[in-house]
Amino acid sequence: MKRIAVAGGIGAGKSTVVEFLRDRGFTCVDADDVYADLVQPGSPLLATLVDAFGSAVLSATGHLDRAFVARVVFADRSALRRLNAITHPAVGLEMHRRLDQATSAAAFAAIPLFRESHREQLHLDEVWSVLVEPDVALGRLVSLRHMDEDDARQRLAAQMSNDERLALSDVVIWNNAGRDELATRLVELLGERGLDGH
Repeated sequence: MKRIAVAGGIGAGKSTVVEFLRDRGFTCVDADDVYADLVQPGSPLLATLVDAFGSAVLSATGHLDRAFVARVVFADRSALRRLNAITHPAVGLEMHRRLDQATSAAAFAAIPLFRESHREQLHLDEVWSVLVEPDVALGRLVSLRHMDEDDARQRLAAQMSNDERLALSDVVIWNNAGRDELATRLVELLGERGLDGH
C-alpha cells in the first residue's frame, strides 16, 4: 500500500483534494480531523492545552475554542511554537495508527504543516503539495470562509512559502484555477500510479 502525503497551506484546496480522494474510496487521514478528535472535552491533550494557555481556551461548553486559540497563536509566534510542540507529537502518533489500519490501495495523509520529518514518521512514499498563489489563497479565505482580511493575511504570513513547500515535495498540484482543473490533475496522478482503477 502506498502512503502519500497531501500537504498544503490554508486556502490552497487541500480539503477539496481530500474530498476527491475519499469519494474514490481511498483512506484519507486528515491531521485537522485527528486534532479535533484528540481535543474533545476530557481528553489528555485538551488538559495539556489548558495547562499551557489557561482556561480561556475553553468555550462555555468545555470544548476547545479553536477560533480563540487561532487568534492568540497567529498573533504571537512563540505561542504558535508552543502550541505546535504540544499538539504535533500526539497528532502524528494518531495519524500513524490510522494509516496502519488502512485497507485501500493507497492511503493519503492530509497535513497542512508538513515537515520533512513526516516522511519517516508516517512511512511516506510520496509528498503531493497543493499550491496556490498567495493572492488567490487570500481571496478564498475572505470570500469563501468569510475571514477578516487582516486575520487571513496573518495566517498566511505564519505559514511556509510556496518555495519552501516546493523543496519538500515530490509532486506539485497547482490549484489557482478551479475544481475542474484540479480534478483533471488528480485523475492524471492516480493514473500514473496505477491507482485509477483500484
